[in-house]
Amino acid sequence: MSYLVSKAESVNRALDLAVPLQEPLKIHEAMRYSLLAGGKRIRPLLCIAACELVGGEASVAMPAACAVEMLHTMSLIHDDLPCIDNDDLRRGKPANHKVFGENVALLAGDALLPFAFEHLVSATSPVVSPVRLVRAVGELAKAVGVEGVAAGQVADISSEAVLGGIVGGGSDDEIERLRQFARCVGLLFQVVDDILDVTKSAQELGKTAGKDLVADKLTYPKIMGLEKSREFAEKLSRDAREQLLGFGSDQVAPLLALANYIANRQN
Repeated sequence: MSYLVSKAESVNRALDLAVPLQEPLKIHEAMRYSLLAGGKRIRPLLCIAACELVGGEASVAMPAACAVEMLHTMSLIHDDLPCIDNDDLRRGKPANHKVFGENVALLAGDALLPFAFEHLVSATSPVVSPVRLVRAVGELAKAVGVEGVAAGQVADISSEAVLGGIVGGGSDDEIERLRQFARCVGLLFQVVDDILDVTKSAQELGKTAGKDLVADKLTYPKIMGLEKSREFAEKLSRDAREQLLGFGSDQVAPLLALANYIANRQN
């Protein structure tokens, strides 16, 4: 937990510096409102831990970590809009459009999308080769496009660890193992999210509870039942850990801790 807390604090500081309050003020206020609203910072932590796993420094991965959080925040702002999920609550606070209006919320999300790529390219250390940086940009674009976030976000967490592996200098084999790990963890995140939606209250979740049931969405508990969903989550957790076999125990500990946290989270 000390690792998770310290790294999350570093991410929060980096995000604060990356998006200062400037003109146009209203849009930047809206961007910062959602970007700095807290949250578990699982995605940037996966990016940083993966970078460290392959021998890179956390500071090298920080711009990529911030970029994935910017894209994730964009998806949350847009998801909550009336035209998509129509949700008034996010991270225990009013959704962005409830505070700034739908027009500003839409523009804030739109602004975060290109800025994530701008920040990745402009802020990443020159120790990362241009070839790796271009590969990282491609990975990020794929994650947010029609194969990732735009397709429903089931796998929206799956590229974060790969990004960290790329900028950290990982070999093709290490990056592929991180990709398989991340796919298991991404699916695990979704399964657990579906379970929490039907077992926890809005106060516990910090967002509207039971909305998937009301919207008649095809969730894992609806398809498999609650108990089978929990068994599937346990299998995904085991599969994720297996992908990390062979890495040094000290280096792999943060990723294992993050996988366990995702599997056992309560909100």
